[in-house]
Amino acid sequence: MNQTSQHDERIAKMTFASVYPHYVAKVEKKGRTKDELHQVIRWLTGYDEGKLQELMGEKATFEKFFQQASLNPNAHLITGVICGYRIEDIENSLTRQVRYLDKLVDELAKGRKMEKILRTE
Repeated sequence: MNQTSQHDERIAKMTFASVYPHYVAKVEKKGRTKDELHQVIRWLTGYDEGKLQELMGEKATFEKFFQQASLNPNAHLITGVICGYRIEDIENSLTRQVRYLDKLVDELAKGRKMEKILRTE
């Protein structure tokens, strides 16, 4: 994989609040809801609505966002390609966690059933 440390650093320094509106727009454009998006984020990170708002208000970077998260033990079941990268081959753990979130948002937008997105089947 041709992933550079610059790429990993750029992802680490991005704020969750800067990407969140794009997640919302993506899922709503495809007929899904903000509540469903929050359900997916809660499954991956353990964050409830209040904690999400707090992190967005303080403009937490993805590094801080995932440092404080309680990553779901089934997150490793999220596989496939996102943004041109095969998730399971990403070596940097933070970059992999951000791509987990990206993949879940993609699956939600593509109309996948919530049980499948949340890896309960």
